[in-house]
Amino acid sequence: MRTLFLAVFLTAVFSLGCARVKVEAPEKPIKVDITMRLDIYQHVQKDIDAIEDIVSGGAAQEKAKKGGNSSWLHLAGVAFAEEALSPEVEAAALRRRDRLAELNSLQARGIVGEDRSGLVQVRKSGEASPGTRGLVSAENSDRMAIYASIAKKNNTSVDEVQKIYAKRLQDNAPSGTPIEAFVDSSGRYEWQIKP
Repeated sequence: MRTLFLAVFLTAVFSLGCARVKVEAPEKPIKVDITMRLDIYQHVQKDIDAIEDIVSGGAAQEKAKKGGNSSWLHLAGVAFAEEALSPEVEAAALRRRDRLAELNSLQARGIVGEDRSGLVQVRKSGEASPGTRGLVSAENSDRMAIYASIAKKNNTSVDEVQKIYAKRLQDNAPSGTPIEAFVDSSGRYEWQIKP
């Protein structure tokens, strides 16, 4: 009798306790806003700054000596980025530093230019000597080694590093340098002379 009562009671509980759920699509689409903070750009930018400080002869350290942006946090950030550079990247940056004056002269005369992928291109073939072509080849080789190293270190693509680095190189190029600039929202690029 007790078993029968328990069976009836459980049947009643389960039949009354089961709710019907009707699933329908909402009238308005569900909107989910997810904000992700990507630090890749910041880490890549720190590496670029450290490398370009080597190439330019330590502009950030010189700036700190003259009183500009001399906070300990800034100096610690530069020191951290420099420590994290591989010996191969440092060697490539030093080779780039040795070519910098000649490259800037060629850029200012419009013989070579900075393309959208962060590489140097000969723009005036008639004025480019074999030595100039060799310089461009060596510069691009060192740049690609740097880009690959930064991409690997920051777990991103070489293309992404090249885009970020190209902007920096175009901004630092002397007046008169041909640069491959973004033209409009259709994704077109064209060569322009930097003012």
